[in-house]
Amino acid sequence: FSNTVWAFTTAGVPAPALFAAVAKEAVPRLRDFTPQDFSNTVWAFTTAGVPAPALFAAVAKEAVPRLRDFTPQDFSNTVWA
Repeated sequence: FSNTVWAFTTAGVPAPALFAAVAKEAVPRLRDFTPQDFSNTVWAFTTAGVPAPALFAAVAKEAVPRLRDFTPQDFSNTVWA
């Protein structure tokens, strides 16, 4: 999920249906995300200007107990988003 939305955002390709599907489908799979996956996902949604409040709330809940696993870059990108 994270690399896909990251790539679309980086390329500047609008994909509202893709982002909506990722926002929905990612939530139950967040426990499998790496810190980089969290970072890439929230960065992509924010940079693309796609609101996803349920996804962001779920990321916050899942990421907080795992912050010790984040690199400084993962942490800064996630907090920025």
